[in-house]
Amino acid sequence: MNLWLALAIIWLASALGMTALWAFSMRVRNIGYVDVGWAGLMALAALFAGAVGEGSPLARSLVAMFGAVWGARLCLHLLHRVLNEEEDGRYRALREKWQGSPVRFFAFFQMQAGVVALFSLPFLAAAANPEYHVSAWVLLAGLVWLVSMAGESLADRQLARFRADPANRGKTCRVGLWSWSRHPNYFFEWLHWFSYLLLAIGSPWFWLSLLGPVVMFAFLYRVSGIPWTEAQSLRSRGEDYARYQREVSAFFPWPPRRDS
Repeated sequence: MNLWLALAIIWLASALGMTALWAFSMRVRNIGYVDVGWAGLMALAALFAGAVGEGSPLARSLVAMFGAVWGARLCLHLLHRVLNEEEDGRYRALREKWQGSPVRFFAFFQMQAGVVALFSLPFLAAAANPEYHVSAWVLLAGLVWLVSMAGESLADRQLARFRADPANRGKTCRVGLWSWSRHPNYFFEWLHWFSYLLLAIGSPWFWLSLLGPVVMFAFLYRVSGIPWTEAQSLRSRGEDYARYQREVSAFFPWPPRRDS
């Protein structure tokens, strides 16, 4: 299938899915489902890219497997949080700012559908690779994917265990990976997108695979990731989190420094 037609189908399906999820979220008053939906739709987009891609069976199969497993794990992790915790403080703040406006939240959910389409481009680029053989680039892509999945899963488990202990309420997680990076889950999610860049080497659409790591870094570091998350952390944990900011790297894992 033509890449741009496949992209249009992904966007349309995502827009419909996000519309249904917006209606449900408005009813249960929990905007956190938007993150669950984004991850789930990314998994489906990877499967679709693998099914309709114009590349070799090897490239298409790896895209489908890498993207579906990554997206499904993230979707289930976020769903567990949404079902067992109160609405994320970031979304409570947004609800207050927008005075619960359904129209604004509808636009917000549709923007996420657009982001699904945007990040499906690396899937489609890699799935168009005609290379039939297991090359060094394919092996490196698999290694990067395994490391990123292991790192993101470990970071999520460490944070979940920390948050589950009532004694840690109001405190900042500094265990494991969280002592070297304030957002190790974001770091490994970003690293994951290099898998598709490596799989796309030799694809006629290779340049589209660059959007994964480049745009994801911009989103996480400057737009909706770190700035939004840290603003909420400062509201809820104050000086404890401000000291954490001074001592621990924001994104790239690095040995912590002591605040003077």
